[in-house]
Formats: sequence, structure tokens, C-alpha cells
Amino acid sequence: MSELLLDQLEDGTLKFLPSRLNNQPVVIGGLTADEMWATIFGSAAIGFVAGIPFAFFITPAMPVIGALGGGTLGLLVAAKILRRWKRGRPETWLYRQVQLLIAQNGPTALNAGRLILRSGAWTCKRRGQV
Repeated sequence: MSELLLDQLEDGTLKFLPSRLNNQPVVIGGLTADEMWATIFGSAAIGFVAGIPFAFFITPAMPVIGALGGGTLGLLVAAKILRRWKRGRPETWLYRQVQLLIAQNGPTALNAGRLILRSGAWTCKRRGQV
């Protein structure tokens, strides 16, 4: 009972403020669940496409084998690369970088967040007194 009271103030509130409650947990190799699934599906798609030419010469199952190998290899490589990129940055840094990349290079319809892409000096001008 006394251990419970050490973390509480007299009014029943907590002495500490949990700061990482709403963050996604790290699942594999420094990747969150969303990053892991995106990496696996992207790498598996590349492996599937790379296995199609081999299906004509080796076995018709090569696209599936390529997808499995590509997903596994992609997860191992991406975990190392993304861990390095994300080190010391905020939790949402990667998502904002992807959002900025899509806003700059993708169609206008994908810029649903309406990011401001203007670069340069901002000024405030008065147009006369009212």
C-alpha cells in the first residue's frame, strides 16, 4: 500500500507524467508496426516482380518465392536503414518526410494535408491605416 502512495500526491494525482503512452510500440528492429508492414509489402512486391522472369525458366512458383525472400530481405535491410535515419528525431519525423515528399512530387490530390510548400522570406505589410 505504501508503494502505491509514493507515486501519488496528497490529492491523488500522479507525481510523474507518462510521455510515451500514445506512441506506437517498436515491433521489429526499430520499426513500428506501420513501418514494418509497409516495408514488408513493398519489398514483397519488388520480389514478386523480380521472380516473374524466373518463373519461365525455373519453376512457376518463383514469384511467390521471390516475394517471400524480398519481404524478408527488405525487412532486414530497411530496419537498419530506417533506424539510422530516425535516430535522435521526433516520433513523427518519418511520416512528415513522406508527406512532404508526396506533396512536392505527387499529384495535387494527394496533398490532402495542404502543406505550405512556399520557400522564401515572409513579410507583413500594412495597407494603410483604418
